[in-house]
Amino acid sequence: MSVKRRPGPRAGAGLWTCPRCGHRFVTRNLWHSCGTFRLTDHFTGRDPAVRRLFDRFRRLVRSCGPVTMYAQKTRIVFQTAIRFAGCATRRDGLDVGFLLTHRRPGPPVRRIEFIPPRYYVHHVRLTSADAFDADLRALVRDAYAGGCRAHLRSRGGR
Repeated sequence: MSVKRRPGPRAGAGLWTCPRCGHRFVTRNLWHSCGTFRLTDHFTGRDPAVRRLFDRFRRLVRSCGPVTMYAQKTRIVFQTAIRFAGCATRRDGLDVGFLLTHRRPGPPVRRIEFIPPRYYVHHVRLTSADAFDADLRALVRDAYAGGCRAHLRSRGGR
């Protein structure tokens, strides 16, 4: 028995904004944990080096183009049309996840998690400035393109 799927929103389509928290989503009333959190809360009790790593990571993400950043309860996310990257602060660094439509093994990826039907979360640990190399920059650019839903434009908007 086949299951009919409604086509997802087209790349570039307008985003729905939650009236309670102000976060944007690709579909109306998408489930989420509504809440307003402060970026600074993620760095309370952390070594100042963790904040410097985050600031450098944020600059790297923003170098790809326009992006919205949301501080959530347990993570900080980056979004264009969809959320394509997120990070959680740790005692000695950042745990970062990138959403891609394909597997991209190799450094700096530590683990890849498949999210059916089409997404792969690539997990990276950032603990020093040395992590900001060409491999990380390429991964960020790839995830950003996915966040812009470039994969849908290349398939005719579906």
